[in-house]
Amino acid sequence: MSRQRKIHSAAFKAKVAVAAVKEVETASQLASIHGVHPTQIHQWKRQLLDGAEGVFSVGVGAKRSQAEEQCSTAELFEQIGRLKMELEWLKKKVERVG
Repeated sequence: MSRQRKIHSAAFKAKVAVAAVKEVETASQLASIHGVHPTQIHQWKRQLLDGAEGVFSVGVGAKRSQAEEQCSTAELFEQIGRLKMELEWLKKKVERVG
């Protein structure tokens, strides 16, 4: 008889990993409270600690890159508008000459 794997949500994993980082209870105590294996708690804790740097760098970088992208998009639209105006002006000049 096979057992089905439990699929835990990201929120649950984060909650257990943060509790493990706080070290108020041991991994064994947390395991019995939440119904998971202590090894799993250690893995989630390691993932949390390894990924913590990315949380801060992505948030700041994403906001900055988004602002830069909006600025460059606005500049490109302005340039397209100027080029269209120049093209129309040149078309009129060619019609007068030709």
